[in-house]
Amino acid sequence: MPFNPASVIAKKRDGSALTRDEIAEFVGGFTNGSIPEYQMSALAMAIYLCGMSTAETAALTEQMLASGVQLRWPAGSHYVDKHSTGGVGDKVSLLLAPLLACCGLRVPMISGRGLGPTGGTLDKLESIPGFRTDLSLDEIREITARVGCVITGASAEIAPADRRLYALRDVTATVASIPLITASIMSKKLAEGLDALVLDVKVGSGAFMKTLEQARELARSLVETGRRMGVATSALITDMSQPLGHMAGNAVEVDETVAALAGEGPDDLISLTNSLGAELLVAAGLASTREEGVAQIQQHIDSGRGLEKLREMVAAQGGDLDAARPIAPATIIEATRAGFVAAIDVEALGYEIIRLGGGRRVMSDSIDHSVGIETLVSIGDRIERGQPLVRVFAKHEDGSLDRESLTSCFQIQDEAATKPPLVFERYPDVP
Repeated sequence: MPFNPASVIAKKRDGSALTRDEIAEFVGGFTNGSIPEYQMSALAMAIYLCGMSTAETAALTEQMLASGVQLRWPAGSHYVDKHSTGGVGDKVSLLLAPLLACCGLRVPMISGRGLGPTGGTLDKLESIPGFRTDLSLDEIREITARVGCVITGASAEIAPADRRLYALRDVTATVASIPLITASIMSKKLAEGLDALVLDVKVGSGAFMKTLEQARELARSLVETGRRMGVATSALITDMSQPLGHMAGNAVEVDETVAALAGEGPDDLISLTNSLGAELLVAAGLASTREEGVAQIQQHIDSGRGLEKLREMVAAQGGDLDAARPIAPATIIEATRAGFVAAIDVEALGYEIIRLGGGRRVMSDSIDHSVGIETLVSIGDRIERGQPLVRVFAKHEDGSLDRESLTSCFQIQDEAATKPPLVFERYPDVP
């Protein structure tokens, strides 16, 4: 009997589970062009409205993965990666890849660009003169083997079904679907041929997931899908109610990365990097406890080997870490009242960076890598009227700097405020 896409859409729309074969036929047909975009859009909307079971989500991920090339590696090494759901100032990947390579792991990291308030790892790295993010699969294999780590964009051969589907989701308001988010993330990450993966699921004002329950649901979906597909997978649910570290932007985040690997980084950035790395070292059997894993990673910061490994990776990808990275002129924005910092609208800060030219509204926008923001206060801090809140790096001769908007990102109250934890939970929750 011929495959009928309309019946599959109707079945999902009515809330029934799809079989693995139905999902395979649909994704395969969409990839080869025999199923038109309007039918894929209809299925995406049905999934958005009715959800998917763990088995369905894993089947969708598997088929999107199978639509393209998967990296294969020689035996004898552990291949690992980390993925973050995105946040302002989240530069962990830039630290973690070289530090894990120093520990003996291989890290073939495929990353993305910023869109919306969260920054993109590739955009940050492209503020380094000469750095290439368009490596071929052969180059990814060669640099991973020689250096131990690589950070690059996805080639057209990796999960092409996801590339096409994401474009439809963006214009059909179906981005915020946990099964579709899971399949999109995991199809690209699993194409790397990993042994272990850790997810950094952000929650808070600067995250896609605004509530802890939403973050838990996404973490559960990502981890269960990874494990069903044979990859040791765990997730940390981490705070994004304030920027990670002090710097947010592109060149300024590379500068903070270099400082952190030189032992001069913000405590929250170092702590989260160590925690995520420890998950992978335990999963790979190179550490017996997370505490031991943290100690291994920290020693490569203390010795300077992590910074040298980053410099080596950058050189292998055509860049020069020591070349000048222009930073725009700085302007201080001060508090208009005294009190305690009760909340920070991190999403609004991210959009301020975009408005000043440091990010994209649409993928075709160009970026001014010299733009950024340095956050000078944290939630829970006691501040005085006139105290600096943020330092803004921007070329604003045209009057584009909106002091009132930047000040309004910080909620100041008379009562003392509690600083949120950096890591809320681990999934699965095991010692």
